[in-house]
Amino acid sequence: MCAMKGLNRRQFIASSTALTGAAMIPWSFSAHAAQVASATPGGTPRKGGVLRISVDQAVSVLNPHQVRVNPEYLVAELLYSGLTRLTQEMKAEADLAQSWQASVDLKQWTFTLRPNLKFSDGSALTSADVVASLQALLDPKNASPALHNIGPIKAVSAKDSNTVLIETDAPYADLPVMLAYPDAKIIPASIAQGQFDKLSKASLGAGPFQLVSYDPERKIVVARNPHYYDPARPYLDGVEVVVYPDGIAESSALISGDTDLMLSAQSSEFARLAKSSGVLPLRVASGQFLNVNMGCDQKPFNDERVRQALALCVDRQASVDFVADGLGSPGNDTPINAAYPYFANLAKKAVDYSKAKALLAEAGYPNGLDLTLIASDKPATRTQLGIALREMAKQGGFRIEVQTMAHSTYLDQVWKKGNFYVGFYNMQPTPDAVFSLLYTSTASWNETRWNNAEFDAAVSAARETNDEAQRTSLYGKAQQLMHDGVPSLIPTFFDLLAASRDYVGGYHLHPRGAVFRLDHTWLTDKAPKRAV
Repeated sequence: MCAMKGLNRRQFIASSTALTGAAMIPWSFSAHAAQVASATPGGTPRKGGVLRISVDQAVSVLNPHQVRVNPEYLVAELLYSGLTRLTQEMKAEADLAQSWQASVDLKQWTFTLRPNLKFSDGSALTSADVVASLQALLDPKNASPALHNIGPIKAVSAKDSNTVLIETDAPYADLPVMLAYPDAKIIPASIAQGQFDKLSKASLGAGPFQLVSYDPERKIVVARNPHYYDPARPYLDGVEVVVYPDGIAESSALISGDTDLMLSAQSSEFARLAKSSGVLPLRVASGQFLNVNMGCDQKPFNDERVRQALALCVDRQASVDFVADGLGSPGNDTPINAAYPYFANLAKKAVDYSKAKALLAEAGYPNGLDLTLIASDKPATRTQLGIALREMAKQGGFRIEVQTMAHSTYLDQVWKKGNFYVGFYNMQPTPDAVFSLLYTSTASWNETRWNNAEFDAAVSAARETNDEAQRTSLYGKAQQLMHDGVPSLIPTFFDLLAASRDYVGGYHLHPRGAVFRLDHTWLTDKAPKRAV
């Protein structure tokens, strides 16, 4: 593959109509992609200090049951706890619940709380608060994002003040993991039963920190919660969350030492951060992906051969290099990559234009096919993938027009309705979560309308067993069916990027993207001295 010297991505987008095929695309951006650490240095944690972390958008929502974006997830995690939380390995670990056990049929789960739990005001936290919180999350009128993301819960009840029983509609092996969803935080029963307005500008949780001040567009300050269940943590005295809407300014603040940690870094800024003295670039493989959704219930994509032909036109590594600046990994047309458990390492797809043309001819398109691909303008990588696909697919007989539109228009007119468009999704905590969100026949966002009964059965069976060998086999079958049937193209996964000063210890960039675990983070004696 030849690169066009001196041509950057912006120039490419402006001039790409002059290109004649995928071989002309300038895949020259992977020089940035040197391996870097996914965590700041370890060692013996040191108590004290105030960490200043930057985020790229306002923390507009403080109510933990309503948070929607990563900066809001961060603040909710600082102030509140759930029954469980996610480890770096995407497993459930104890949070407010110290243990749990399931019935043989995986339909009844008993959670035992830690003893003597307290909210940040010193009031007792009991099973009544857990029951009320989960019932509020599951109440459609509250419209919490957790409603469809914490499992098929049928009923929640308190067995005693320290024990909670959760019953599900069907066997559900992933319940402890799904209860670690960012919105699934425990709040006082009195608030959960209808006084949510109290959490609009104040907080009352059982997290590692408590709220000091809240200026959503500028800065949020929290201090160590003296009533947190673990007396050893957090190590920090406090955290300042500072809002920087401009990515360049945010990077400059870290480089100058005005901030200590960036929640996320733009790929365009990553090289500058990596070259800066005293800055540690952080990068971790993730399941975040772009996809090209095809309406499998409409022509021409109701013919599997058309979808397979298009898949054979995609140079996957080239897509990563162009769309993600090389800071990612190739996809294989399933939403599961090596960042997930139960990943199936299937045969890697390669470009085969001759076979693509033959499949198109068999499907009734011997002279090729004209298509219009819709891409939202947010994130910009959607359009970049569209342009890359347009150029790569020419030699396979596809003539693709890429149409970019405002994100609000896309959500209203195209999302879940369109026949051919670019999607973008964060990593989910389990394979079942991403399959059930996007690809099963009953998926909340069934964009492709693939509706494959064999796939549905495999996902359902995997959900209903805790036998690891069976789950591995069933999820492997589901991935194989997607790999072969191609309801959507998934050529690109993105690594998550961040950066910190070199005096920050114990911080791990989490592949989920919505998990932060700052109660495990600490500062060395070289950090700036700040008071809460």
